[in-house]
Amino acid sequence: MSDTLLALAGGFAAALSPGNLLWALAGCLVGTAIGVLPGVGPALTLAMLLPLTAKVEPASALILFAGIYYGAMFGGSTTSILMNTPGESSTMVTALEGNAMARSGRAGPALATAAIGSFLAGTLATVALSLVAPAAARFALRFGPAEYFMLMVLAFTTVSAVLGASALRGFTSLLIGLALGLVGIDATSGQTRYTLGIPDLYDGIDVVVVAVGLFAVAETLYGALYLQPAGEIGRAGSVVMSRADWRRSLPAWLRGTAIGFPFGLIPAGGAEIPTFLSYAAEKRLSAHKAEFSSEGGPGAIEGVAGPEAANNAAVTATLAPLLTLGIPVSSTTAILLAAFQNYQLQPGPTLLQTSGPLVWTLIASLYIGNVMLLVLNLPLVGLWVRVLRIPAPLLQGGILVFATLGAWSLRQSWFDLLLLLLIGLLGLAMRRFGFPAAPVIVGMILGPMAEKQLRNALSISQGDWSVFLTRPLCLALLAVVLAVLLLPLWQRRARRRVVSE
Repeated sequence: MSDTLLALAGGFAAALSPGNLLWALAGCLVGTAIGVLPGVGPALTLAMLLPLTAKVEPASALILFAGIYYGAMFGGSTTSILMNTPGESSTMVTALEGNAMARSGRAGPALATAAIGSFLAGTLATVALSLVAPAAARFALRFGPAEYFMLMVLAFTTVSAVLGASALRGFTSLLIGLALGLVGIDATSGQTRYTLGIPDLYDGIDVVVVAVGLFAVAETLYGALYLQPAGEIGRAGSVVMSRADWRRSLPAWLRGTAIGFPFGLIPAGGAEIPTFLSYAAEKRLSAHKAEFSSEGGPGAIEGVAGPEAANNAAVTATLAPLLTLGIPVSSTTAILLAAFQNYQLQPGPTLLQTSGPLVWTLIASLYIGNVMLLVLNLPLVGLWVRVLRIPAPLLQGGILVFATLGAWSLRQSWFDLLLLLLIGLLGLAMRRFGFPAAPVIVGMILGPMAEKQLRNALSISQGDWSVFLTRPLCLALLAVVLAVLLLPLWQRRARRRVVSE
């Protein structure tokens, strides 16, 4: 514990430097703004910024990205409450009661409980993250090549199975990513693979180009072609909570945090599941059930407080498996994994040993960012409402220009721009037919690493494949993989059985 506190104190010393404070402030502002704008998620924004932050110090860039990540969770509640249009998918539940409160003239307390709940949950989850991360890293140091390979198989399985409309679509996206990751010169044999004789492909396909194409270009084209403009904007009003609002919100904030944090630690499909569970819990436990919108009421404040706390606690917790195991459990953490790769840093069991000061600076910045977001969000509600009035064509055109400049800045190569366009069109088709983009990034980054660990494991065991079945940690990871694959099938069969009866 003392070592953790000392390391965290060092992280605060670095995060409180003027330069890093400015990066944290910029991340919080940008994150809140893109959370407010429907359709512009944190994954898209981080993908666009990846090439532009290549010359920035690693700690500063990661502080900026983290600020954007959880700032988007704060901002997403604004449109959910005022417009009934979730800026983020994880704020869908907030719209149920928040917009009902706004329509009944209580948008101010709804926005206040969302902001304060996000701050409280984010802070508590960051404290828990500070305690969990070192223990998880120490445990993961037991991993050898065989365990690393099975861990990556788990990452492939979980990300593919829980993201997207179906596991089949998720695994198809993963195979696309694995194929893209194989392009270039094989580091072991020195042979070129899948380059089609094009010299520009000998060094492989840059993951930044793929990320920008799949998220920024594809999402913008999809929004322009298929999404309708947002509806009428509501009025925020005064952000003052009464004593009754505080009494009803505080238990909901604590319950939401307790529900959200464990879900962020495991590959459970992001923050959507805990927000729905929190909403269901608040409705079941509330003494004011008649106020819930589903009962025809004007909106219950605990129905906003609990899900918002669960959302932010889950988002903070997703950094634990990313930092200690190298497993991204959402689209945005997949882009964060690419950001670490940009700086030749590999999240995983040895990250705390090799780059401990960087990790603790990042964790300390979460504490600072939560305070910044609370101070920013309540006074700036009026500004975010005006930002919502930006015409969609101007916003989409700006994103495309920004994405193109970012891809060009990597190598000043026309071939990268051509790849960006082709991958953007591929991403548009994937988005149109429900294929998730995150498994592509995960497959592209972790695929070559999994291949290397597989080769190392088989080399050590002299080609004996039973090494993956005789080591206890490998067996445990294999059991989790099978559970991820089989549990959804069992649940669907059980649901059909209940319906048929």
